[in-house]
Amino acid sequence: MWLQSDSLLCAWALAFNKVRGMRIYTSGNVEAVNGTDIRLKCTFQSSSPINPNNIVISWSFRPLNLDQEESVFHYQQKPYPPLEGPFRKRVVWAGDVMGRDASIILQQVKFTYNGTYICQVKNPPDVHGMVGKIRQSELLTRATYFIHCLFV
Repeated sequence: MWLQSDSLLCAWALAFNKVRGMRIYTSGNVEAVNGTDIRLKCTFQSSSPINPNNIVISWSFRPLNLDQEESVFHYQQKPYPPLEGPFRKRVVWAGDVMGRDASIILQQVKFTYNGTYICQVKNPPDVHGMVGKIRQSELLTRATYFIHCLFV
């Protein structure tokens, strides 16, 4: 008899554990004009209370047609923009941890910034879940963008 009670208790506990985990939300696709700033929006939900001393946010970038990723930005109690590489002095923290916002701004975007940006948030003990991805697939020059706007 106790085996049946334990089985029911175990099933009940498993049902409640299924709602745990990080949920990351991004815009999916963005376009930008070459040389302008663009906001990469990433918001999140956690099944655990937000603790600004423990939350970790990481942004990485995967260029088009390449499998390698490189770090773009890191947040752990404070913003850590990259000190070297193509995103040096080009990434600004635009988020609000307590507002569940992990967004960044890319300044003066270039054609080489085309690719996939990955937002990952960990809020211990809530560290599992999907990552958010934003694909920046097309950068236009200002002149092309202006001409495009005239004919649309």
